[in-house]
Amino acid sequence: MEFLDLPHIWAVFIAIAVMLYVAFDGYDLGIGMLTAFAFSDQERNMMTATIEPFWDGNETWLVLGGGGLFAAFPLAYAILMPAFYLPILLMLAALIFRGVAFEFRHKAVRKRTQKFWNAAFAYGSLVATLSQGLILGGFIQGFTVEGRAFAGHTFDWFTPFSVLVALSMVAGYLLLGTTWLILKTEGELRDGSIKWAKRSLIGTVLGMALVSFATLSIDPRVTAKWGVSMAAIDFSKAIYMLPIPLACGGLMVWLWKDLFSKKAPDWRPYLLAVGIFLTGYVGLGVSIFPYIVPFEVTIWEAAARDNALMLLFIGAAIMLPIILAYTAYVHSLFWGKVKEGDGYHG
Repeated sequence: MEFLDLPHIWAVFIAIAVMLYVAFDGYDLGIGMLTAFAFSDQERNMMTATIEPFWDGNETWLVLGGGGLFAAFPLAYAILMPAFYLPILLMLAALIFRGVAFEFRHKAVRKRTQKFWNAAFAYGSLVATLSQGLILGGFIQGFTVEGRAFAGHTFDWFTPFSVLVALSMVAGYLLLGTTWLILKTEGELRDGSIKWAKRSLIGTVLGMALVSFATLSIDPRVTAKWGVSMAAIDFSKAIYMLPIPLACGGLMVWLWKDLFSKKAPDWRPYLLAVGIFLTGYVGLGVSIFPYIVPFEVTIWEAAARDNALMLLFIGAAIMLPIILAYTAYVHSLFWGKVKEGDGYHG
């Protein structure tokens, strides 16, 4: 086992793809949920105009993460997919439905039809977010594996812990969505987004704290890594992990201050919100490493053969910079505030 062997590199690649999906599609889904609380069709159209140039491309990272898992870690894919068939199908159906609703809500002529597609977009976003939270919660708590195959039950992913993670995911995506609106809008919508961001930040703080403490009780190996249990603290281990929660707490305090400050730049709240997610993501990675199927299969046990990983790596090394460059170009091209009347004209 080497630190920079091919399974390691591919695990990092998939982790980056999933984090980029959360950072980009997170604000997309957050704004989708927020449209349910819009005061008017004009405000709702302004909200959707802030994501219109990006929302299709944002889901590219989900495809890369899932495709990378299938190609680079086929054993993990074969175990995880049967464990999460229902929430994955529910998530995909919700993403498809909200995509259709995004287009059809502009085409609808009758008021009743408009309301239907507006609700479909909002609730499709909510269902997709909850599904992702249930998958993440089920993944963290682990499941039964026998003979290199999933041996649990259909609803093993549905537990109080996974529900807690799902609700925390909703709060987190709302935080990303509201901070994105602060960045992209002005006037009453921006001011209202600041109020929603404060509420979402409180929910995110509570959710992350509860999930973090609950995660410590899932497996003794997690507790051993962090050096923290309900009974005692091993400072010799905890001291090395302390920078992660300290960074997370510092970003939360910084964001809270920015939301009350009139001098803070509008771009900073969104980056701070992404930073909060990143610290939580790093903490999760540290907790479950080196397992790709917690706590049953390591990344080396699940990895494809080295020649296959190298071939895949060459393709990824070519395509990843192109996708990153395109993403950066699109965001720079549509940089700035959305003005009244901007949005769908198809």
